[in-house]
Amino acid sequence: MVTFKERVRGIVLSTALGDAMGAPVEKLSYEEIKKMYKRVESLRTRWYKEDYPADLNLGRRRGNGTVTDDTLMTVALINVYNKEKRHIDAYDMGNEFVKEIAFNKTYIPEFGREALIIDRLFYPEKYIFMRHVLANCEPREGGIGNMINCGAAMYIAPVGIVNAGNPKAAYDEAILFAMGHQSSYGLEAAGVLAACVAKAFEENVTVDEIVETALYFAKDGTKNAIRDLTAAARKLHSEGADMDTVISTFQNVIEPYSPMKDDVHRKMEKVGVPSNHYTPSRLFSIEELPMALAFMVLNDGDYYGTILDGINSGRDTDSIGVMAGVILGAMYGERVIRSEDVELLQETNKMNLLETADQFSETAKLIIEQDLQLNEKRKNLL
Repeated sequence: MVTFKERVRGIVLSTALGDAMGAPVEKLSYEEIKKMYKRVESLRTRWYKEDYPADLNLGRRRGNGTVTDDTLMTVALINVYNKEKRHIDAYDMGNEFVKEIAFNKTYIPEFGREALIIDRLFYPEKYIFMRHVLANCEPREGGIGNMINCGAAMYIAPVGIVNAGNPKAAYDEAILFAMGHQSSYGLEAAGVLAACVAKAFEENVTVDEIVETALYFAKDGTKNAIRDLTAAARKLHSEGADMDTVISTFQNVIEPYSPMKDDVHRKMEKVGVPSNHYTPSRLFSIEELPMALAFMVLNDGDYYGTILDGINSGRDTDSIGVMAGVILGAMYGERVIRSEDVELLQETNKMNLLETADQFSETAKLIIEQDLQLNEKRKNLL
């Protein structure tokens, strides 16, 4: 039996692992990764921008286990829970979470120094500060107008932890909290991933049951993308398809829901050109969550096989690694993660990830116990 503490450790460590594994090749296409690396299989992968001038790599560093904003934002959310010791919503996004990312300094591994997390964030994550602090918006409307991306889903796993075994509650809380950051299918992905993490706490849960949970809660394009990709993964698995065939198939399947394909870089030539990229839609889906679930199906839930296939598929590699990792980390616990990987992640990033996980484990237990006590009181009303 895997203990609650081990599962929480598995999620926190897997966030950093998937993030750091995918970071050195983020935004490269599958073909570019294949040409430059053949296949990424280690945390010690060298960043493809390592030798770029500082103005082109933004003065950052990656590789050797360095994590990015996916991990920093996840830890920031954990800090909010540890402080509040209760369930959260969009008002906590606009109050406590903003403080974590925009006012409290922490060590930023890519910078090699302490700084504010917001100094590292991509524009749709900086939008949290603009909306809640500068615009002083109604918190539940904070995500309106933002670029639609995976930004909320990438750090939402702690919501699944505090609702372990209760996917419906996890979905609802993730939506209530992340609506302060995202909308449309970006918000939907956060809710569905949180539900999957909550489901993964069940003893002996299967990959198929995780996918069924995702499909039960997912709406519109998100639901259709998950359905189509996981169905394709089952077929490819049964056929023993090679990686070239897998990636070609997956990218063809996801294209109707995420039409930008490999064109993920921001260029001056794109300015003013109409497109549906990153815009609200009931027909679209982010790529990262359906891809993560599809690679889980393809690999029968194998931990490293799933994460490595995900990050080698290209595009938003680190977030695919994170989303697959947190679900599988909840399923298997920390024991599935190589000790040398844990040591490298903690050393490189100057983070005590195990201590972070254990402290949050106690917070989550407290919140769950409060829920159970409330349920007992509700029973007395019947």
